[in-house]
Amino acid sequence: MSKFDPKEPYNHLPLLPPNADIETKEIFRKTISAGRALAQLNGTLLNLPNPTLFLDTIYLQEAKASSEVENIITTNDELYQSLVAERKIENAATKEVLNYKEALWLGLEELKANPIITTNLCVKIVQCIKLNNASIRNIPGTTLANIQGEVIYTPPSGENIIREKLANLEKFINEDNNIDPLIKMALMHYQFEAIHPFADGNGRTGRILLLLYLKLSGLLDTPAIYLSEYIIKNKTEYYRRLRNVTENKEWEAYILYMLDMIEETATNGLERLNKISKLIDVTGNEIKIKLPKVYSKDLVEILFRLPYTKRQHLIDEKIGNPKTVGNYLKALEDNGFLHSVKVGKEKLYLNQQLLKILENK
Repeated sequence: MSKFDPKEPYNHLPLLPPNADIETKEIFRKTISAGRALAQLNGTLLNLPNPTLFLDTIYLQEAKASSEVENIITTNDELYQSLVAERKIENAATKEVLNYKEALWLGLEELKANPIITTNLCVKIVQCIKLNNASIRNIPGTTLANIQGEVIYTPPSGENIIREKLANLEKFINEDNNIDPLIKMALMHYQFEAIHPFADGNGRTGRILLLLYLKLSGLLDTPAIYLSEYIIKNKTEYYRRLRNVTENKEWEAYILYMLDMIEETATNGLERLNKISKLIDVTGNEIKIKLPKVYSKDLVEILFRLPYTKRQHLIDEKIGNPKTVGNYLKALEDNGFLHSVKVGKEKLYLNQQLLKILENK
């Protein structure tokens, strides 16, 4: 085995599974606690009266965090207003975040039709993220550099070599190879990022694959989890752990990092979900008491589907005619349940308490 050289294409990237101890006592213990946290989150999601209610919001938050890892920054206000308002989206970062959310939905729909993760699926995802016809890299010269401009990694080069590595990855993901699915998830993520098959969008595609794998493996029926939130908070360590696998075969520390990510984000997700569920109940009861003519279960659900709503949303859900829903929204604002903001020529209504929970305030 030739020595790793960051300036040379890593064409000798070993195939999966790795020739290493990937089931140490520490890793095994961590898979138990991470698996338990995932199971608790999954059970809560399945027991929600409407499990799909929060999906748009959750996937948008994941899209925002994952894009932030790549220094694509937008605000929650910009993001949610862009999704709801009629105006043209001008902010390039917001467009990319919304593309990411669409790519995640695309991946989930593809899994329904064909429950395997393939190279073709990866290509579809990156094309949706980048809104172009991106495919496997076929031009040499791709390198990864640090902020000082120093080359720290050169991924495999040559389309045939990249496709061979992806074929091995595809086989590893979809075959039963007696590896704990959480460990397997960590291995597949490293391998995808090391192959770095696209000219751009590899990080975001790789993080979508994590969510799809949680669904595919049955660990999370609805992959409503903000994995990228953990990576944002521990970004330096994330890249250091990936590099240490490449340079020093330090698999244990990397796998433990990924398991920590699963456990912490599942625990935080469960806490956030419980807060939102409680807020829905409290808000619904308060509206029922203060505004009995306005209250309906369907109306309350609309107010929690996304932080912003507008009159047309209520009309579309048959809550009432334009005049009636206009009166409802005014009454809700007058009683402190919503706060109106003008976006272009439209009036949007913000559920401030929901946004506070999403922003961990």
